[in-house]
Amino acid sequence: MIDLYYWPTPNGWKTTIALEEMNLPYNLHLVDIGKGAQFEPDFLKLSPNNKMPALVDSDGPDGQPISIFESGAILQYLARKTGKFYGTNEREQIEIDQWLFWQVGGLGPMAGQAHHFLKYAPSMEPPHVLPYAQDRYRNETARLLGVLDKRLADRKYVAGDYSIADMAIWPWASLWEGQEQTLNDKPHLAAYLDRVYARKAVQKGRSIAKENRGNLQDDKAAQKILFGQK
Repeated sequence: MIDLYYWPTPNGWKTTIALEEMNLPYNLHLVDIGKGAQFEPDFLKLSPNNKMPALVDSDGPDGQPISIFESGAILQYLARKTGKFYGTNEREQIEIDQWLFWQVGGLGPMAGQAHHFLKYAPSMEPPHVLPYAQDRYRNETARLLGVLDKRLADRKYVAGDYSIADMAIWPWASLWEGQEQTLNDKPHLAAYLDRVYARKAVQKGRSIAKENRGNLQDDKAAQKILFGQK
């Protein structure tokens, strides 16, 4: 059995989408990041960087338990475990890895910073309205979404068949409105977002614990926990 330590954020959605797509049963453990659960000693044993998701598989390599943190590493592990959504040869896997790491190292961090400086920082006490940071991350997110739109001009998915790269990219790209982006000039991306969301497993994975996804702009206590740690 797989134990998933999760909160309904884009990085969390990657794992629930993957588990649903791969038909893997799992126990869900909510890690309330707004209350600081990610800093508790038991969770830090699983994820020393105090970030979720984290996953424990009792039937890991050689039948022994394994604990994994970092969403990209979790997706790769699950794909190797099941033999699904990771291509059929090394060339295809390299193509998938490129776009998986593009998300992990680019789209996720840049879109995350756009969310922070455009939505959260202005709502803090005192407010932090930083035009340079807002422009910097808004523009870089726009550039990355433009790269994605061009990539999708002649294909349905980013790396051949639907893969873990799409499971990583879709959760972040789907939040384009909060990043102050437009899809008017990105028709291929717009179609892709709809195409991926039409998958039942994506809908189910995206909905897991959705009732716990609050409005961080109004939650001052959560802001102090999330943005005040050193």
